[in-house]
Amino acid sequence: MKKVFVTVGTTSFDELIETITSAEAAQALKARGYDCLVVQVGRGALLPDADSCPHIRLEAFRYKNSLAEDIKQADLIISHAGAGSCLEALGAGKPLLVVVNDKLMNNHQLELAKQLHIDSHLLYCTCSTLTETLRTMDLSVLRPFLPGQPQNFANFLDKALGIK
Repeated sequence: MKKVFVTVGTTSFDELIETITSAEAAQALKARGYDCLVVQVGRGALLPDADSCPHIRLEAFRYKNSLAEDIKQADLIISHAGAGSCLEALGAGKPLLVVVNDKLMNNHQLELAKQLHIDSHLLYCTCSTLTETLRTMDLSVLRPFLPGQPQNFANFLDKALGIK
C-alpha cells in the first residue's frame, strides 16, 4: 500500500485539506499508485470523513502526540511550509511536496520552500497548482537533506529569510 501523509502542523490550512481530498487530487494520487491518504488537519474547520475522498482510502485526524510513525510509514509527504514540518519530513528522508499558503501576509514560508527547492530537497506549489503538481512531479530529482548539522540549517534559514 503506497501512502501519502499530509500535515498542516499546528496551524489551520483548510484550503490544503479541501484541495488534497478533492476528486481531482485523489485521482492524480491514484494514477501515481498511491492508495491511502492520511491527513493531519490541525485546528482547521475541516475534518473530512473517511468516505468523503473518492478513489483513495482516507484517514483524518487533528493532532497526535507524535507524527513520527505517520512520517515513517509515508511514501510521500505533503506539508504546509512551516520550518518544523519541513525539517521533520526532510530529516526522515521522505520525498516532500510543500504547499505554500499564498494567503499569508509576509510569507516567509515561500522563501523557505524556494530555497529548499533550489537545493533540490523538495518540490513546492500552492493549492491552486497542487493537482497539476501531483500529476507532473518528478520525485527522482530530489536529494537528501543531511541531518545533524544544526548550524548549517540555521545558516540556511538566515539565507532563505534574507537575514544574511
